[in-house]
Amino acid sequence: MTIGNGWEPVQRVRTYEQVMAQIEERILDGSLKAGDHLPSERDLSAMLGVSRPSLRESLRVLEALGVVDIRRGGGADGGAVLLGTPGPGFVNLLKLQVALGHFSHNDVLETRIALESWSVAEAAYRSTDDDIRDLHEILDQMDDEQIDAPEFNRLDAAFHVRIASSTGNALTAHLMGSLRVAINRQMHEAYERLENWRETAKTVRAEHHRILDAIEARDADAAVRLVRDHINDFYTIGNVGGVVPTTR
Repeated sequence: MTIGNGWEPVQRVRTYEQVMAQIEERILDGSLKAGDHLPSERDLSAMLGVSRPSLRESLRVLEALGVVDIRRGGGADGGAVLLGTPGPGFVNLLKLQVALGHFSHNDVLETRIALESWSVAEAAYRSTDDDIRDLHEILDQMDDEQIDAPEFNRLDAAFHVRIASSTGNALTAHLMGSLRVAINRQMHEAYERLENWRETAKTVRAEHHRILDAIEARDADAAVRLVRDHINDFYTIGNVGGVVPTTR
């Protein structure tokens, strides 16, 4: 039996999952889109034939996944709104799965190489003057002789993510940002294992400058070669995972 505008009462087993399934179905078929408000909690629970606590549980899961934003208060601005920008759900999930060892160090390394090779090649073709200026500003901050390891690592990540964003591909930039957040602990621990991280930082900075030079010169082949060597070399020096693929 269908109740009210195509919403269907859900089965008693795993009620919250069935509520989520109906919302997901409407997102996938285009009935719901970014910026849309879901019906009020009272109305939606009646349409679905579920209790309000069960509905709230579903919405909390969707909120954690970064699909909806639960806005407090009544009126036109309140209630559950479908987000129009990527939320933290994917980042948090990837970070936990990496921490739990669901992916090997080689899986992470090879994914970085594939993603960043594509990014620098596209950046060599697509980057704008603003992109290049931003990348230079990041490297200028990394060149500060008084910088500490955590800040250096943060700027290192920012450099690679900014290259990805300069491709103009929002999904690539989001994936790169998510991956760097997920492996942040690995990178931090790698710097801590170094006998003299500042000496390694000099090498990292020099390699970053060469990568940016290649992007600025629109030399995609050189940029790809440099970023692959850069990633492999750091994983070797920092002993991140202890195994480095032979792909170059």
